[in-house]
Amino acid sequence: PRRSAATTTTTTTTTAPATSSPPASSRRGVDSADVLDSLGAPTSMARLLSLMKAGLSSPAGTGASRLGRWVAKEDDDAVYLKVPMPGLTKEHVEVRADKNILVIKGEGEKQPWDGDDDSAVPKYNRRIEVPADAYKMDKIKAEMKNGVLWVTLLKVKEDERKDVFHVKIE
Repeated sequence: PRRSAATTTTTTTTTAPATSSPPASSRRGVDSADVLDSLGAPTSMARLLSLMKAGLSSPAGTGASRLGRWVAKEDDDAVYLKVPMPGLTKEHVEVRADKNILVIKGEGEKQPWDGDDDSAVPKYNRRIEVPADAYKMDKIKAEMKNGVLWVTLLKVKEDERKDVFHVKIE
């Protein structure tokens, strides 16, 4: 972590799991498929940030995928996600907030040289559970540049929260 007098910024990196995880015998430590499981329950934002801060990542070849390395940064104002999605453009990617779930989907186009090989088409489907009262779900920003998706989730300040009430003491 880098520290300055005004704010604390944490930068962490992890390798997202492949859509189909490698055999248990080839994995080390915590099951990386738990971090960003494309088929199971959504991963919570707190868990994702906690695992990244702890330095949990899969060595190349044991959980590495076309998704590459996710990077998460958090400061007092927002959480920033960097999601490599090689082979995709913004027309191929969908980012949406579905209640308290951040959904990141993308699917490339099948090329003539792929033949019948559907596995050659890059596909991404990730769901992250986000505490809706802590983030401005209607203000999520996403930008796709050179095969990398940049997502910004702005935090709700305590004085902006509708579920925090200050009680006058008499």
